[in-house]
Amino acid sequence: MGRPTRVRFGVVAFALTLAMLAYTQRVAISQAATPISADLGLDKAEMGLIFGAFALSYALLEIPMGALGDRLGVRRILAPLVLLWSGFTALSGAAWSFTSLWVIRFIFGAGEAGCFPNLTKMLSVWLPQVERVKAQSLMWACTRWAGAVTPPIALLVITLVGWRGAFVFFGLLGAVWVAFFWFFYRDDPATHPKVNAEELQLLEGSRAMATETSEGGWMRVLANRDVLLLVVQYAFCSFVWYFYVTWLPTYLIEAWGLTEAQAAGYSVMPLLFGGIGALLSGMIPARIPRRSIALFGFAATSVALFAATQVTSVTAAVALLATASFCSDLTVPISWNTCVEVGRRYTATVAATMNMFSGLAGFAAPVLFGVMLERAAGDWDPVLTVMACVAAGAAFCWLFLNPDKLAARNAAARGESPIPDAQAASLGEA
Repeated sequence: MGRPTRVRFGVVAFALTLAMLAYTQRVAISQAATPISADLGLDKAEMGLIFGAFALSYALLEIPMGALGDRLGVRRILAPLVLLWSGFTALSGAAWSFTSLWVIRFIFGAGEAGCFPNLTKMLSVWLPQVERVKAQSLMWACTRWAGAVTPPIALLVITLVGWRGAFVFFGLLGAVWVAFFWFFYRDDPATHPKVNAEELQLLEGSRAMATETSEGGWMRVLANRDVLLLVVQYAFCSFVWYFYVTWLPTYLIEAWGLTEAQAAGYSVMPLLFGGIGALLSGMIPARIPRRSIALFGFAATSVALFAATQVTSVTAAVALLATASFCSDLTVPISWNTCVEVGRRYTATVAATMNMFSGLAGFAAPVLFGVMLERAAGDWDPVLTVMACVAAGAAFCWLFLNPDKLAARNAAARGESPIPDAQAASLGEA
């Protein structure tokens, strides 16, 4: 028997690059907030609504985009969606008023709604279980790192071509990705001309899980208690995370008196350490229950965010925000891989449901923060306190959610054993 080909790693590369591109395009506006506000005459409440426009449409279109990916296939859905959202990234630079920018960002969010549910579906088909967990960790690490480097890159591009030209630059990158993806990717590994029999055999279990039908269809899957818990904890996670990609530069400028350049540098840290947390999540030995990791991650996030309201230096505040981001992002790959174990045939739909409520949280958080800041005359401590309380709520959800048990149950149904016997013996009831 020959060695398996490695076409699946090319699929992972496409997932990683698109994930990074999507985050670069959505984070760029946080660095452009100051010149946009100045040019268009926007106050903080209006800028909060602009930030929230993306998240609102992102949330509303998640389930339709995920369901289309399950029904029609990733290739036929993802390529046109990337072109759509990249086009509206570029059009953000043509905005002339609050309303025009809000509408453009709303449509941009609608396009990105199909990104991560369909990437999760793609990885669920193209990778065996042990590789899938690591790929999810690497993918989410790359999104955070892309977000981390975007503020200084965006500042450089804005300095060179203005904030309008910067959006055009970031939008063009999406068209380049689509051109390569369309000719390489196939929904079924069996139809890819470069996949040999050995690699296909390696993917047999993943392909079977992606095509099996759950009794009662996708509606019954979504009514599952585990899906509800998964949705709530991820919405709470996103509520906190959206601060880092919307209000963080403004917080650093106003609360600590930094310049725009200094704020761009400090803004790197939470996303940088978040990426490290996501990557580390996939390296933690399988014998350590995923539930324990997630519970610790959110509890530590809550403590770090509250502590950030008590410090007296910007270095300490950013260190605590970076710690909070690191701890919460330990949970992100676990959440997305749990979508596969819960959803199976309907992985993209379950992932879309989780991400829909994430988007709603992403809409609510920057808008709420903007209103709070207007009413509190620029006092940022209440914002951080609310974030700490929400993180504690996410930790509570993980007292009842057990992805290791789900994975063991699915593997037993397929006659497989994806986790070590020692861990399987230790799985408790959720």
